Amino acid sequence: MSFRRLRAISRKELLHLRRDPRSLILAFLLPVLLTVLFGYAISWDVDDIKTAVLDQDRSKASRELLDAFRSSGYFRLSVFLEDPGEIRRLIDRGEVRMVLVIPPGFTRDLGAAIRGRPARIQAIVDGTDANTANIAMGYARGIVQSYSLRLSSEGERFRPPIRAETRVWYNEELSSRNMIVPGLVAVIMMIIAAMLTSLTIAREWERGTMEQLAATPVTRTEVVLGKMLPYIAIGLIDVIGVSLIGVLLFGVPFRGSPLLLMALSIAFLVGALGMGMLISAVTRSQVLATQVAMVATYMPSFLLSGFMFDVKVMPRFLEWLTYLIPARYFLVVTRGIFLKGVGIEVLWGQGLLMIAFGVAGFVAAVSVFRKELE
Repeated sequence: MSFRRLRAISRKELLHLRRDPRSLILAFLLPVLLTVLFGYAISWDVDDIKTAVLDQDRSKASRELLDAFRSSGYFRLSVFLEDPGEIRRLIDRGEVRMVLVIPPGFTRDLGAAIRGRPARIQAIVDGTDANTANIAMGYARGIVQSYSLRLSSEGERFRPPIRAETRVWYNEELSSRNMIVPGLVAVIMMIIAAMLTSLTIAREWERGTMEQLAATPVTRTEVVLGKMLPYIAIGLIDVIGVSLIGVLLFGVPFRGSPLLLMALSIAFLVGALGMGMLISAVTRSQVLATQVAMVATYMPSFLLSGFMFDVKVMPRFLEWLTYLIPARYFLVVTRGIFLKGVGIEVLWGQGLLMIAFGVAGFVAAVSVFRKELE
């Protein structure tokens, strides 16, 4: 391998990039836009649940219970009903997600609760969004249970023998954004890296410059590696930019080593860029290469990497399929470095798998690429 020829190929690719505004936008602007867009748009936090109240007891006890719901921060008591017939209309129109019904005699039933007859309230939840409905019911049960224990303690009727004290590590606020943004680093870089290099060889064929490469003594390995090197540098710049946006704009903690993140990012980028080169060499069309790269990276990275859904809850055949998705391993790396601050002693397995993926992607791209004219 000649480092002089390798440098010449890399310089040639940089000139192509500088003269192609679309590639520059794809390389530098799109990762930022996707991070900001997905960072704000994707959230699994459920709060500010619009709630209607039908208080048929209108007592001090019912008002205290409603104050407990209001002060929790999860429910917004926006509508107070007089007629039970209004419940269906509000839920059908989507004006509220939950209706809290306190029946008449609620205070009397609280007084009788000591004799083993618990007081009852009703929470009617819109189940069209099953995830939100389950979370809302969980919040409601927790608030009612906490309120009940407080009443029991005040009346000295019951003191629970066991009290659980929980501590959450690494994501103390249980904010979904702290989990989403590090995952976006892996998903976005998989998409962008493959799309960038999917244009390289196809561009040479479409512009007729492959004849020039065919007339030179440059080898296939030098062409693929020379074209890949500038994009590795661009990918590292994008990783730094997306990470800074996550930390500065979204307040995601970064507890690990930046150098380790860069080193493992290189292993991941080589594989992703190699996949793009492979697609470019096979298709020889920029439009087709872009479409294939999008299909091959976007959906698998979002759905099968563990970013949107936990891999462990997937059907067995899909769980085995996720082992072929490199974003799965880089996702563990980014979340581990950002949130847990773990080092190579924990992430070495993911690092080896990404290196193997990188070697396979590079070898496949070199094997498929042909600079000879047909």
